[in-house]
Amino acid sequence: MASDDDAKAHATTAVTTTEPELVGQTSDDARLRELGYAPQFRREMSLWGVLGLSFCAIGILTGMSSAFQTGLFSGGPLGLFWGWNICSFFMFLIALSLAEICSAYPTMGGLYFWVCKMKPDAPFIGFCTGWVYAIAMTFTGTSGNLSSALYIACLVEIGSGRALTRVEIAAVAWGINILSGILNTAGTKAVGRMSAFCVWWTLAGTVVAVASLLAASPTKNTAKFVFTDYENFTGWSNRGFVVLLGFLQAVYTLEGCETAAQVAEEARDAARLAPLAVVGSIVGSWALGFAYLLALLFSAQSIASIQQTALPLPIAQLFFDAVGTRLSLLCLVIVFLAQQMAAATAFTASSRLFYALARDDGVPRALKGPFMYLNRYQAPVVGVWVSVFIGCAVSCAYIGSTIAFNAILSSAAVAVMLSYLQPIIIRVFWPSAMKELGPFSLGRLSWIVNFLSFLFTVFVCILFVLPTSFPVTAQNMNYAIVAIGGVVLLVVGAWFAWGQGSFRGAAGTVESAPSELVSADEKESA
Repeated sequence: MASDDDAKAHATTAVTTTEPELVGQTSDDARLRELGYAPQFRREMSLWGVLGLSFCAIGILTGMSSAFQTGLFSGGPLGLFWGWNICSFFMFLIALSLAEICSAYPTMGGLYFWVCKMKPDAPFIGFCTGWVYAIAMTFTGTSGNLSSALYIACLVEIGSGRALTRVEIAAVAWGINILSGILNTAGTKAVGRMSAFCVWWTLAGTVVAVASLLAASPTKNTAKFVFTDYENFTGWSNRGFVVLLGFLQAVYTLEGCETAAQVAEEARDAARLAPLAVVGSIVGSWALGFAYLLALLFSAQSIASIQQTALPLPIAQLFFDAVGTRLSLLCLVIVFLAQQMAAATAFTASSRLFYALARDDGVPRALKGPFMYLNRYQAPVVGVWVSVFIGCAVSCAYIGSTIAFNAILSSAAVAVMLSYLQPIIIRVFWPSAMKELGPFSLGRLSWIVNFLSFLFTVFVCILFVLPTSFPVTAQNMNYAIVAIGGVVLLVVGAWFAWGQGSFRGAAGTVESAPSELVSADEKESA
């Protein structure tokens, strides 16, 4: 049974919605009550909204564009082609693993709640998963908004010849962070509509970008170049290792499929639609990204020009060389808007994680009520604006040191994969820990899919922290290991500061109830 303090905190959120919408009137809400939580959100997201959220979070145009140079300079077209397809396959397996768990536990909190539910005897693991993932989503949104600012800087420089300073770029990033906060403050319905629009924008934008590159580029590269050319700007001599470093571009691009789980309590038929969105977003991104990648490789005019560019993002140089000023501006506008929407969904995820952690006493007691407060649009506004504040603060680091800024943000990619690893480890080594299955089940293939996902996730986590250049200097060192180490120390410190005294895992807000309509007395108590 929830404590009096918990009841008061939930009463604070309850006043923001009408009574019938708080009660388990549907099978979704009945299932949520079985898992121990009173419904607090209106279920306003359809399949397109939920699918769009994951698809938007992956950001196939944005991730591939922003990180394109990582693969191009580490293995070249050869590494990009094979890296994309190999990593897409394994990310698909990870999506299957996560979707199966999501179907069984369609609740807000996603990875965090799943770990708590499957390993209730190890609250420390659940606490660390929740906070590492919340930090990762906040940093992911921050990274996306800074990338949006860099796209604006590219547009300004190509369009007018004026290069923005670091201070100006940071100021633009501030504005975009605040815009993301405003959008998320407008609530579930607004985010759902944006996500659905993002699906169509990405599809149409990819068609426009691919058509522009293939039609307007003055020369086309040969198939031999696209599928076999090897490039190495890393300084490492081992060809295999260099190509593996290029895999990071694909993994970075494809992270985010699990975002649909963060709004499971805001979606209709969540046990089916959320896992479908998790898997469908990876399948769609794999195919769409492959077409976009081929267009980039066939139309790239000079790898040396891209490597030596003075533009803030190397992809802008590829566009400019291939299609000229006007079409490159068009392509950059398409990618910029997709990037803005992708970053906004990261703050959607982080704010829901803060809410879920507060609901289970995973935050200091004084912050429980504020983090659980919902405005009239059903948005956990404190979590939204905490994410915005952190985003603005981290953006300031870009003014002083791009090395420090990149270290902070590269830790987000590692943290996301570490968060994936926790529920997958449980499914591999304690398969009976998930005592029930949802409508989406892998059946006899479940363990092998989880095992392969486990191996790939461990491999990527190691790869993300290895040096990407040789010889290693203070300027080119991969500081991701330092940054992710700092995040882990911060989270472990939080556990000893307040977590171990109050956090017991998925605490719930109501006692487990049968899957039936709630009585009038229960309605009154809710």
